[in-house]
Amino acid sequence: MNGIAELPPPGAVLVEDSEIGPFSETVCSGAHVLLADEPAANGGNDTGPDPYGYLLAALGTCTAMTLRMYARQKKWPLQKVRVQLKHDKIYAADCATCETKEGKVDRIERLIELDGPLSDEQRQRLREIADRCPVHRTLTSEILIATQLA
Repeated sequence: MNGIAELPPPGAVLVEDSEIGPFSETVCSGAHVLLADEPAANGGNDTGPDPYGYLLAALGTCTAMTLRMYARQKKWPLQKVRVQLKHDKIYAADCATCETKEGKVDRIERLIELDGPLSDEQRQRLREIADRCPVHRTLTSEILIATQLA
């Protein structure tokens, strides 16, 4: 199955080395098979998004889905959602709202476009709801990653 020997258990994602290039990975999530890679400038073959591309995709898709679900529940005239994201590392000293004061911190810029005849109040509420999407909450909460060797 496109380089994946076996499917991961339900709810899990499996990542395995791909033979396409030095950093290319095959990602299996359920029945979906994706590629990840580093850009050519970083020594990869650019056969898929890099890890931060997938992180931004997770946040962007979750944001759009959450806004659409909320607007449908409220029966608001939201016609289309578009989310553009960018990741950078910035110096902590340049961040007035960051707890970290030394080194660099990750910064994600998220631009949300809402199409449809929404009122200013509806738009503002959707802006607030964007910060409540599950992936946003995960990224801004304490995260524990338990790593083991098989």
